[in-house]
Amino acid sequence: MKIKTFEVGPFLENTYVLSKKDISIIVDPGFSNESEFQNLKDYLNTNSSKLIAVVLTHAHVDHILGLQRVLKEFYIPVYLNIDDLFLWENFGNQATMFGLNQIGFSFTPEALPNSGVFEVGCIEFECLYTPGHSPDHTSFYFKNEDILIVGDALFKESIGRTDLYKGDFELLQKSITEKLYRLPEETKVFPGHGEITTIGHEKINNPFVRA
Repeated sequence: MKIKTFEVGPFLENTYVLSKKDISIIVDPGFSNESEFQNLKDYLNTNSSKLIAVVLTHAHVDHILGLQRVLKEFYIPVYLNIDDLFLWENFGNQATMFGLNQIGFSFTPEALPNSGVFEVGCIEFECLYTPGHSPDHTSFYFKNEDILIVGDALFKESIGRTDLYKGDFELLQKSITEKLYRLPEETKVFPGHGEITTIGHEKINNPFVRA
């Protein structure tokens, strides 16, 4: 499986495309303009890969800023943990808070489970429910590839902010220690912002959550 990172938008958010055989899924499309979105289309065309789904770690504005562009171009499902849809349903208000001109969505995403293996085409990953940064937050563990996509739960030597709606520092610490730090130390961590790290590195060097 291949993973491609696009650093996009005013928040420098990491959008990921994961490809296997001739299909791809996109995680957290944060494209803020047509030029950034064109880079995605060029990548898919160059690799002769068909985009089949959008998978969201959570519904903060920077992680779904490019979703409307994606859905206008590709008729594909969107997956999100739907236990708490407040962020999703208030996307337009979120955007306004940051001076962005965006409208809300007229549909409900398809549900991601709180735990267990989930398959999209031939791409398989484990859903790890990791609230604390947001109430709908899910991390995606690709066991065979030693890859973990963590959204804004965990960063290199940092963690996601907890001062937004239903943010909870102690809950985020629990999510990290009980869900993420139990994975193999060599697991490569792909965060929603910033550099790639590993579970082993964070267990030793993260000042907010030590193993």
